[in-house]
Amino acid sequence: MSTKTFDVAIVGGGPAGLSAATTLARSLRSVVVLDAGQPRNAPAGSTEPARYAPGAHGAHNVLGHEGISPLDLLEKGRAEARGYGAEIRSTEVVDAARNDNGSFAVSLGDGTTITARRLVLASGLVDELPEVPGVQELWGSSVLHCPYCHGYEVRGRRIGVLGTSPMSVHQTLMFRQLSDDVTLFTHTMPEIGADEAEQLSALGVTVVDGPVDHLAITDGALRAVVLGDGSEVERDAVVVAPRFVVRSALFTRLGGVLADHPMGGQYVGTGMMGRTDVPGVWAAGNVADLAATVAVSMGAGVSAGAAVNADLIAEDARSAVEARRVRA
Repeated sequence: MSTKTFDVAIVGGGPAGLSAATTLARSLRSVVVLDAGQPRNAPAGSTEPARYAPGAHGAHNVLGHEGISPLDLLEKGRAEARGYGAEIRSTEVVDAARNDNGSFAVSLGDGTTITARRLVLASGLVDELPEVPGVQELWGSSVLHCPYCHGYEVRGRRIGVLGTSPMSVHQTLMFRQLSDDVTLFTHTMPEIGADEAEQLSALGVTVVDGPVDHLAITDGALRAVVLGDGSEVERDAVVVAPRFVVRSALFTRLGGVLADHPMGGQYVGTGMMGRTDVPGVWAAGNVADLAATVAVSMGAGVSAGAAVNADLIAEDARSAVEARRVRA
């Protein structure tokens, strides 16, 4: 079966992937973006009214686009990339293998195959949430994790932190910056050390020991945190710490080895401008940086796109020299 050949195939159509595509297309590279349609921040793009504060359903700290719906941002990004000639396909990548000439054969979920000289992995990650009833239902509205993404929207509100790891105290301190009414529910986190307990006490943080049973929801909004003994603590928002799981199957099938992250979990390690240890493969966005926000992912995509273009320029120059020598 004949396949279409591109200079670059980008796996993932989020902020990182679309930024890489636009950068490459503006350099007149043939680019295809392969988008499985599973954006990480889709819950923040809901058209439903925000349940805890105005502006909750939006991407923040995106210069010039403050509060924009993540889905609207992606639609604008697709239009820009297409405007420079990038092709965008709504399909999953099911496999990839290296050809004898160093290019990649990429098998798609629609049954077709394409060939790409280079790959950019921008497939992102999946947030695995604590298994507490109510967390999944309220994720992206009154259940959140990042103070820089939606912390401002819960400023001054009654905030609860669901303790699940040694980092829960740090997370509590960050949200204490935004509200005087913060409660840390120890749930499954390790015992709090003496120094940390002193800090929490000095800042007026209430610590509630014992497991959390579920989040009480009324009319689609968080009402309270319900403990194992049935008692309730009324809260307007709950902070959780998801387990970040990168979409890395394609990277490992190509021979890549994931790196361990200090925060826990694994990621695709990269060098300067997103180059991985797998020849011909770059990575950008959350797949390579677990903490990357929308704006950081966009910048990483631009850097990776520029690096890939430079690599192709060098290869094209070598090929031109070799071809001239053969003709001579």
